[in-house]
Amino acid sequence: MEKNTQVTPAQSVGGQAINPQLAAPMEARGILTQFGDNIIHQNLNFKVTPNEIVGLVGGSGAGKSVLMNTLLGLKEPEGGTIRYFGKNRDDLNAEDRLAINNQMGVLFQGGALFSSMTVRENIMVPLREHTDLSQQLMCELADMKIHMVGLPAMAGALYPSDLSGGMKKRAGLARSLALDPQLLFLDEPTAGLDPVGANAFDELILGLRDALNLTVLMVTHDLDSLYAICDRVAVLVDKHIAIADKLDVVQNYDHPWVKEYFGGPRSRAAQSAGLS
Repeated sequence: MEKNTQVTPAQSVGGQAINPQLAAPMEARGILTQFGDNIIHQNLNFKVTPNEIVGLVGGSGAGKSVLMNTLLGLKEPEGGTIRYFGKNRDDLNAEDRLAINNQMGVLFQGGALFSSMTVRENIMVPLREHTDLSQQLMCELADMKIHMVGLPAMAGALYPSDLSGGMKKRAGLARSLALDPQLLFLDEPTAGLDPVGANAFDELILGLRDALNLTVLMVTHDLDSLYAICDRVAVLVDKHIAIADKLDVVQNYDHPWVKEYFGGPRSRAAQSAGLS
């Protein structure tokens, strides 16, 4: 397959332009996922709308990571359909799937950087794989992404072992933005950060969403993040998304886990901070 010369490798599927403003960036309908006889999700319905930040929460073992992998195409569901930008994933050929995949960026926990590469080289990996840009232009784009996520210019020459936890997350975020995606997946982005660092990362995500018109799906346990930057919160309990709505609606949802999660002192403190 020929590579494209654009920074964003593909903006069309089946000859039609990808326009996240005209269709939901991601929608799951009737999803069934299971491992053997163990059903993880059943009749799960979920949709994200353009330019919103959605927090995905649920108890330990609820299947948040499995859902993330399913939405990313790393695991095929046993039932149901997933649509990206209005296109059914099951109907896409290999070329169109690649086009869709290049519209999705992923920040894994800890950044998931290649330890043998510098930060700049890490960011250049998707550019090397999916474009025919020159070495100089790839370096310049990587440096631009480094600046975009708030890292100092000198960070480009550092290796992951030279970075703090917060810097690793920012470097991973820079790599996830290398191809200018429309849809960004974040897996526990503030886990392991101190309160100051977590707040700064939240502000970074909010600023990038506004500047780049991103749609963000964020798996998190961080109550401060939910109150600070999320437009909606989706609750994964009992094998499905029980509710996906604004926080003031979700926190009053009549379910034992929701009441415990949002009714504790940490939640009240986070809510007070978010309102201040």
